[in-house]
Amino acid sequence: MLHYKTNGTCSRQIDIEITDGVITHCEIIGGCRGNTNGLAKMCVGRKAEDVKALLKGIPCRGNTSCPDQVARAIEAWEAQA
Repeated sequence: MLHYKTNGTCSRQIDIEITDGVITHCEIIGGCRGNTNGLAKMCVGRKAEDVKALLKGIPCRGNTSCPDQVARAIEAWEAQA
């Protein structure tokens, strides 16, 4: 499990786990509860590379967003693997 500290968003942390290239756990802590819970549920069971490609670069506040931070958490997971 990777505990990714977010930057530039209302959410504070993303807990993510990826097994064989598929997201098996995603929890976004903080932020707008309905949106972050929905986003996390949509990520689970999908290929991490597909989720990253879909979410990377989506802006909200400044140059990032909760979806963009999920993409960055995936990149952090890949970097540690």
